[in-house]
Amino acid sequence: MAKKKATPTKAQTVDFSKYIRWFWILFASGILAFILLFLLASWGALGEMPDHTKLENPETNLATEIISADGKTLGKFYFNDNRTPVGYENLPKHLVDALIATEDIRFYDHSGIDGRGTMRAVFKAGTGGGASTISQQLAKQLFTDQVSKNRIERALQKVREWIIAIRLERQYTKEEIIAQYFNIYDFGNNGDGIRSAARIYFGKEPKDLDLKESAMLVGMFKNSSLYNPRRNPEGVKNRRNVVFAQLHKYKYITEEVKDSLQNTDLDLNYTPETHNQGIATYFREYLRGFMKEWVKKEENRKPDGSMYDITSDGLRVFVTIDSRMQAYAEQAVGQHMPRLQAEFDHQNTPKRNPTAPFLELDKAEIDKLLRDGMRRGERWRILKAQGKSNKEIEDSFYVPKEMRVFKWIDGKPGEVDTIMKPIDSMRYYKSFLRPGMMSMDPQTGHVKAWVGGMDYRHFKYDMVKQGKRQVGSTFKPFVYATAIDQLQLSPCDSFPRSPITIEAEKYGNPEPWTVKNSDYNYSGNQTLIEALASSTNTITARLMNEIGPQPVVEMAEKLGVEQEILPVPAIALGTPDISVYEMVAAYSTFANKGVYNKPVMITRIEDKNGTVLYQFTPESKDVLSEEVAYVTVNLMEGVVQSGSGARLRDNWRVNRRFTEEMLTGYPWELTNPIAGKTGTTQNNSDGWFMGMVPNLVTGVWVGAEDRAAHFKDTEYGQGASTALPIWALFMKACYEDETLNVSKEEFEEPSELSIRVDCTLSADEEGKNDDDLIDDIDDFSDF
Repeated sequence: MAKKKATPTKAQTVDFSKYIRWFWILFASGILAFILLFLLASWGALGEMPDHTKLENPETNLATEIISADGKTLGKFYFNDNRTPVGYENLPKHLVDALIATEDIRFYDHSGIDGRGTMRAVFKAGTGGGASTISQQLAKQLFTDQVSKNRIERALQKVREWIIAIRLERQYTKEEIIAQYFNIYDFGNNGDGIRSAARIYFGKEPKDLDLKESAMLVGMFKNSSLYNPRRNPEGVKNRRNVVFAQLHKYKYITEEVKDSLQNTDLDLNYTPETHNQGIATYFREYLRGFMKEWVKKEENRKPDGSMYDITSDGLRVFVTIDSRMQAYAEQAVGQHMPRLQAEFDHQNTPKRNPTAPFLELDKAEIDKLLRDGMRRGERWRILKAQGKSNKEIEDSFYVPKEMRVFKWIDGKPGEVDTIMKPIDSMRYYKSFLRPGMMSMDPQTGHVKAWVGGMDYRHFKYDMVKQGKRQVGSTFKPFVYATAIDQLQLSPCDSFPRSPITIEAEKYGNPEPWTVKNSDYNYSGNQTLIEALASSTNTITARLMNEIGPQPVVEMAEKLGVEQEILPVPAIALGTPDISVYEMVAAYSTFANKGVYNKPVMITRIEDKNGTVLYQFTPESKDVLSEEVAYVTVNLMEGVVQSGSGARLRDNWRVNRRFTEEMLTGYPWELTNPIAGKTGTTQNNSDGWFMGMVPNLVTGVWVGAEDRAAHFKDTEYGQGASTALPIWALFMKACYEDETLNVSKEEFEEPSELSIRVDCTLSADEEGKNDDDLIDDIDDFSDF
């Protein structure tokens, strides 16, 4: 008999409905809480959320960019962020592919949040899995000021970043998001954004990066502090290889390509972008001063009335400097100066010169010079601001300290670590010969190259515009031009070399001025072209005595010399202190047919959106007739053909006293028409060379900080030995670069030339009769 199945009692019955009901209540509550959390975040309850305006214009600091005449970036002004954005079109495809493959393979399939990746991260919680999309990472970079270490606070920050990521996806295209992400990231070593990083680590623009370089930079997104190629090259290489593996995994590259690249070196070309390093440092510092004054002017304010910030508002300054010419100028300085310095040091060893590097000074005078230098220096200023007494500061100069000092290393500016007393470091730096160099297009006034020294890190005083030194015989063309203008002299006119004394009462001199020639040769006569070529002092003094110093001073002022010049006869031999900047502008007037163009360094300034804020206006004036300018140039051509500038020619006979090092690059073999003038001041303290071709005028000065430091021997200390070789090396490099189109043609002769310039022809053949020539000579019968 079958048993009856037992019926469960009420107590034994389990009611699951309430559990199911609570499950759905909790699930719905969780969903609602999740939605509420996002709503609160979107309303700003969890922290300020960016509005439409901020999403459209994220607050990022943008460096001011200095752009050369040939479209290259010379440098930037920035405070913390060396950032210059680039558009998506300037990012190479393999760079974008590497980012997608490594950071967010479904980037083009989601709208800011990757659901699949998020779920994977949830299941991998605690194992290191992540799900941040590129959009979320961009949101974090743009709008999370400080990542919280508190897990709850960080979770709330994540919620905000999710919402911002979605809004970014609505605001921007995928390509714009990628470009922003590359532009916002800090790659370390002042590499803010992909453009700075590409230039700093590889010396390239982003569009020129190859696959290997792109993979390294993408690998740094993991942690640029940890994966710093300068401090951790092996770790960076391993991380770069992970990027290669990702590219292969997602079929962007083949296995063969991956394998071939993984064993390669990083091949860095580290090119730091700092204010003290890089190209055209002295010019950039001049430009910084200009920009600081420019932004203060009322007419240059922003629409809201505030001042532009040159370190963060992303201005673009277009300058006249040509990056190629600038590089050649700096290269020429680097080729000649270390060799010249080596010779100077050799001649100024303690054995040869107990007061090295100074000459003609006794111990008391040297001590005074160094003490004066102490009080002018940065060290004195800093210690004085700290409340130190004068004695305490002076005593500190005699305490050895660790320091890095300048040194020429393999022909390049470098640094070495040493221990030295600050007073000894002062003497050490005063032993260095320094250059100043500027090159300018005379027709436009555009400055093409500017070298204010050899290393801005250690020699910050700019010897192009700040420094003014005695110009020596480079002043003589001003005297000749004034005489030609007033007296219609010809280069073929002849004058005696005999001594001349200009009486004190004639021009208000304190005492009579007797002029001597540097070669002590006073016999016979010389034509003007011969006199300037050999830099005969007595003939220049005769011209000054005839026309008077005041017209020469006025001529110099019209030629752009800003320095006040006393109208005394001695200026004929170059006693005034004038800057390289002023001298190049003045000589350019001769090359530009008598028209002075004020030097131009900046053509325009734009804001970050490309709106033009400033456009330069040329400043020109007629100073000389075309005829007088041409005759003056003709005289200076004689200097190069047969005078102190003749060593530019390939047939110049090398003086065996010069070492091979001092004649770097010789023979220079510059056979085209060149006009120029050397200059050497008293005791060889300053060496000059001013050289001109029809479309480029370049001036070079070489000397030490103190005039008491100089070559003892004129053979080494003259401008033809110190300054001219830099000019020659620079011009040779410019001529080898055919893209520059530096002129090799003759200077253009005026259509109507009444002054005789070809001294191989008779006056009749030149179109001038003998009576006219006799009248000219009679005017100088008192000589």
